Amino acid sequence: MKSVFSTMLTPFRMILISYLLAMLIFSILLSLPIAHYEGVEVSYKEALFVSVSAVSVTGLTVIDISESFNVVGTIFLSLAIQLGGIGIMTLGTFFWMLLRKRIQLSQRMLIMVDQNQSTLSGLVKLMKGILFTALCIEIVGGFILGTYYLTYFDTALEAYVQGFFASLSAFTNAGFDITGQSLIPFADDYFVQTFVMIWLIAGAIGFPVILEIKEFVRNRKSFRFSLFTKITTFTFAVVFVIGAIGIWLFEFNHLYIGMDWHQQFFTSIFNSATTRSAGLTVVENQDLQPTTLLLMSSLMMIGASPSSVGGGIRTTTLAVIFLTIKSFALGQQEVKAFGRQIHLQDIQKAFIVLSVFLFLLFTSILLIVAFENGKDITLLEIIFEASSAFGTCGLSLGITSELTFASQVVLMVLMYIGRVGLVAFLFSIRKKESKSHYHYPTERIIIG
Repeated sequence: MKSVFSTMLTPFRMILISYLLAMLIFSILLSLPIAHYEGVEVSYKEALFVSVSAVSVTGLTVIDISESFNVVGTIFLSLAIQLGGIGIMTLGTFFWMLLRKRIQLSQRMLIMVDQNQSTLSGLVKLMKGILFTALCIEIVGGFILGTYYLTYFDTALEAYVQGFFASLSAFTNAGFDITGQSLIPFADDYFVQTFVMIWLIAGAIGFPVILEIKEFVRNRKSFRFSLFTKITTFTFAVVFVIGAIGIWLFEFNHLYIGMDWHQQFFTSIFNSATTRSAGLTVVENQDLQPTTLLLMSSLMMIGASPSSVGGGIRTTTLAVIFLTIKSFALGQQEVKAFGRQIHLQDIQKAFIVLSVFLFLLFTSILLIVAFENGKDITLLEIIFEASSAFGTCGLSLGITSELTFASQVVLMVLMYIGRVGLVAFLFSIRKKESKSHYHYPTERIIIG
């Protein structure tokens, strides 16, 4: 019985269960009266949605966070964001080390799945690096923003609370804010916008990339960047630039009329950066053109990089698909990049991830359209909301709280899968690999 149970609980399923349990625990904590301001009632359904959104570091919410949660509630929310941002196994490894326990093979397998790694070597070192780097970035960011916010808020305590929460939310790409207006109050403050963009890009670019950059700074002469880092950073930069240019072109004769060039520039690059997974905004999304909203939906679908705090299909998936199409067009058998050949299994995985992502997204949109039939909610708003949830971004056109609970459940499922990752989700439902003892004759079929 025990062996059957252990066979069913694969590392992939254990990770999925761990995140699910975390969401349920924080939903209970956030629903407690001690977490709310006096006179404010938050139902369990609302607390559940916020909990799923926080642990999945998305940022979609059905209530006003700033008017609902007191100091205790904000602490619970911050813990949920931190847990979801750096990963359950990162914190788990930290506690195992505190208790001076040896990291067993089974625990290393869980770390490998949680951080989307393909090898067991160097995992504990990776966890230490992720935890130390994340905490340093968040703490330094909190002090910088908190000090800068002294000119914005009445008391030093409020300024530093806002600063530390904003630093945490930006680095983990959570998209939550306790100002009640996202970053709209700082629409003309380019220091805050630049700072937040740097922090959210640091979170979205991927922990392995950050650690490799740290290693490069220490040892420039002999260090060599991995293919993963090269593809990730190049694709991230290209998508970021294309997104910024696209937003500027679509809004040049609309939202940007009357704006100075520097306002147009910062609004464009900030919106391109935030769609990667952050969910913070400096403008009202409802004021944007439909073409801009569709472009931003596409950017949210692409999302961040693997082993990062973001969701979406991830930058490497997009890169591998593009490189495969390019190789096919040039009549090449192998898919190459930066002097290396990409493994066939990774190519297969990229197309499977894209196919399943689009299928689940399309199915979710269909369900929400059916559930919201008769309401004054447009298809574009639903596409934008679903893309934001699946990409764990958190941008919204203001319809989240208007949706029926059935539609909100659909969004919660998308956020959950988006956080654990499609690869982990697919492997959790995949049967154990078995060798075939015979082969059928091969026959070609017509494709396309």
